[in-house]
Amino acid sequence: MVFLFWDRPSYQEQKSCIKKSGIFNYDVNFRGATAKPASTLEQDKELLNDRFFVNHARVLVGSGLETFEKGKSALRSWKHFTLNWTFVDPNTPVQTGMKFCVCAKTFIPWLVMPLEIVYVDEQHKSLKNDVSSFGFGSGTLQGHLLAGEERFSITMDEKNNVWYEIVSFSKPAHFLSVIGYPYVILRQKCFAHDSTKAMQKHLSSTK
Repeated sequence: MVFLFWDRPSYQEQKSCIKKSGIFNYDVNFRGATAKPASTLEQDKELLNDRFFVNHARVLVGSGLETFEKGKSALRSWKHFTLNWTFVDPNTPVQTGMKFCVCAKTFIPWLVMPLEIVYVDEQHKSLKNDVSSFGFGSGTLQGHLLAGEERFSITMDEKNNVWYEIVSFSKPAHFLSVIGYPYVILRQKCFAHDSTKAMQKHLSSTK
C-alpha cells in the first residue's frame, strides 16, 4: 500500500490516507528511541543489527531566549517542512497520538506518507538542568515507504546558543524503497539540508 497523487494532495486526501494507514509499521521495542541522543542511536547495536540507517543533522540557528521561543513556534507550525517539494499541513497540532501526513514531490507524482507523533518533550532550564529544549518524535505508519522514527528539536544550551536538530532511524518498508534505497537516503539527506536552511532563514528574519 502506497499513497500516490498526480496533483498536490488536498486536506481531504491526506485524511483519507491516514484512515487507511493503520498502525505503526516498526518494532514496538524501538518506539520513542529518537528521544535518546543522536550519538547513542548511532551506536545502538539493536538498531544497526536490524538494518536501520541513522540520519543526523544539527545546526546553529541563533542565540537567546527570543530565538529559542521562535524556534519552538516554528516547530509547532511545521515551518521546518515549508519547502518547495515537501510539506505538512501547518494546522496539525503537535501532540502525542496525532496522526498526519508528510507530502513530498517525487519526479511526477506526489507521495503521501502517514505518521503519528510518538512523544512531545519539553525541558526548561533549572538548577539541575542547564539547557532548554522542545522537540517531538514521529513514527511511521502502514502505507509509509519507510519504517522508523524521526525527531525534530530546538535547544538552547548553557551558553544560550540555539540549535536545530533532526535525528532519525529508518529502513525500507516497501519494495519501491528497497530498490530505490540509495535514492531514498539521498532524499533524506537533502531534506535535512533544506530543512535546516529553512529554519535558519525563518529564525533570522525580523517578522
